[in-house]
Amino acid sequence: MRIVILTLFPDYFANLFSVSLIGKAIASGKANVDIVQIRDFAHDTQRTTDDRPFGGGPGMVMKVEPIALALESVKASIPTDQKVIVLLTSAQGKMYTQQDAREFATQDVVIIICGHYEGVDERVARYLSDEEISIGDYVLTGGELPAMVIIDAITRLLPGVLGNVDSNRFESFENNMLEYPQYTRPAVFKGKKVPAVLMTGDHGLIAAWRKKEAIKITKKVRPDMVMKNPSSFDSKF
Repeated sequence: MRIVILTLFPDYFANLFSVSLIGKAIASGKANVDIVQIRDFAHDTQRTTDDRPFGGGPGMVMKVEPIALALESVKASIPTDQKVIVLLTSAQGKMYTQQDAREFATQDVVIIICGHYEGVDERVARYLSDEEISIGDYVLTGGELPAMVIIDAITRLLPGVLGNVDSNRFESFENNMLEYPQYTRPAVFKGKKVPAVLMTGDHGLIAAWRKKEAIKITKKVRPDMVMKNPSSFDSKF
């Protein structure tokens, strides 16, 4: 997979691509990441990438022209038979989910446009991007942090990135519920014991306990997930 980030602030990503699973994915050739400086496509003397909003109001708005030119340059380097999706990080975008990550992980090229300042000219959202993505109901300084979140969630789903092929199957948000509790040594810590069922060696009992606990946690913490997928939850729990 190829990931391309269009940003005004490349330094945000200085360490991201050399650590953890993202670094592993890049080192193994399963993913490569290009960072494109949008300002390089602003051709006036000051390399202007933002301007005051029409109609007045506070702050500055990112201009459409430099983003469009940067995007055209990236797309010109992509073979026509490859699947490409263009994302715009935006506070007014749809909430990013694990399902989105799975869908984006099937693309050959993911292009992420990082918004900044007061916002981005609406023509970028309407005509240049395929989807606007938000990572939560709060406002950030720019779209670079959301881009990192999007990339992290995608790359860990690429085949061969996680060491255990089952790791993705049993995580939170898979199968429409949160993950069951996890424990490791020591078996007793300050009087608090690991649930005995986990040390029985009975895989059937352990699987049943984990499902029960996952359902309980999801019902308690994320009732909205239960409402969306009631058939996934056994009423006896």
